[in-house]
Amino acid sequence: MKAPFPHRKRSFRSYLFTISFIIFIIFLYGEDFTCILSSPFLGSQHAEVHPRPRQQQLRQKQGLLREKDEAVAFAVGKTVEECDVFQGEWVYDEVSRPQYAEEECLYIQPQLTCQAHGRPDAGYEHWRWQPHGCSLPSFNATLTLEMLRGKRMLFVGDSLNRGQFVSMVCLLHRVIPENAKSMETFDSLTVFTAKDYNATIEFYWAPFLVESNSDNSVIHRITDRIVRAGSIMKHARYWKGADIVVFNTYLWWMTGQKMKILRGSFDADPKNITEMVTEDAYRLALGRMLKWVEKQMDPHTTRVFFATMSPSHESSKEWGGDPDGNCYNETTPIKDPTYWGSTSKSMMQVIGDVFGASKVPITVLNITQLSEYRKDAHTQIYKKQWSPLTPEQLANPRSYADCNHWCLPGLQDTWNEVLYAKLFFP
Repeated sequence: MKAPFPHRKRSFRSYLFTISFIIFIIFLYGEDFTCILSSPFLGSQHAEVHPRPRQQQLRQKQGLLREKDEAVAFAVGKTVEECDVFQGEWVYDEVSRPQYAEEECLYIQPQLTCQAHGRPDAGYEHWRWQPHGCSLPSFNATLTLEMLRGKRMLFVGDSLNRGQFVSMVCLLHRVIPENAKSMETFDSLTVFTAKDYNATIEFYWAPFLVESNSDNSVIHRITDRIVRAGSIMKHARYWKGADIVVFNTYLWWMTGQKMKILRGSFDADPKNITEMVTEDAYRLALGRMLKWVEKQMDPHTTRVFFATMSPSHESSKEWGGDPDGNCYNETTPIKDPTYWGSTSKSMMQVIGDVFGASKVPITVLNITQLSEYRKDAHTQIYKKQWSPLTPEQLANPRSYADCNHWCLPGLQDTWNEVLYAKLFFP
């Protein structure tokens, strides 16, 4: 795709438009340039696109910097390092939240439309993330589309990443005329097109990133999960050419202490399957993805993000609630700033280890802690069900409450606000 603002053969009118647009952005976001982005990784590690001068010597030893700092792709501004967008609190806000209505965005899957499926409360839509001592820049759909002109933004991962993809589409679509946008699905790839901008927002289903027996984007409810060691090209051929990639993978790995690993092909008979400690298998998959990024993504012109774990809220005793409860009927966030549920810290450490050794900039979106507080934001029972409910389930709603996925609009819009900040104001 073509670059958004070509420098040659520009008409006088285009020149004036570009200057006006730059002045507009500076005016609109001047105050927001004073904060954002120095993300702590479990309080000890940092995931940064480009380290600041006093950190360069250490980062160079880790192989994270080229010989000198260079301009960050897609950046329109920067902020002071003291602002950490991942440390903050949830503030109830009926004025600016939600940023769109559920019924207005027809791209939301019925598994995420909580109001349409009878959820009696809507407070979960009105919480705004407020970092300590600073603020996130206001999400601007027009700016985003202008910066994506002629570009591909690609989300790769599981259904939680698909939820973030849909959230991004909902945040953008209202400024696009009805006849100038479309959504199409091609097997594992879903593509939203903003025609006037020659831009696409895409989602690719790959719950383990590497090849697995759960790669069918529709039929993948498999309990005996198997991943193929080091095999990523089946998926990665669809990622090539993307300008911005947002990866995630976590929930599908959490089936036990060990993971089944296939050596060879899924077509082989018999199959050579061994078991590996889950953290080691996770490290193997992330390492293979990182090798692909280092080889295929140009750090001068592209950006790569990795979203950390999306937490579940399966046991309310973790936050001092009913010992037999879960997220069902929860309507407010957790207030304890030190709260950490059942999300695996050992898997979090693997992320830090793998990307800490990256030869190219990888921006880690540490959405885990801010999401841990949101026990109220899950779809619970207010969604389209995969299969008819039994009388026993109907008698006990907690038994089938979904405490993994999130209602839209809701929490995942905040994930995209953080992505917006990291992308344009690093």
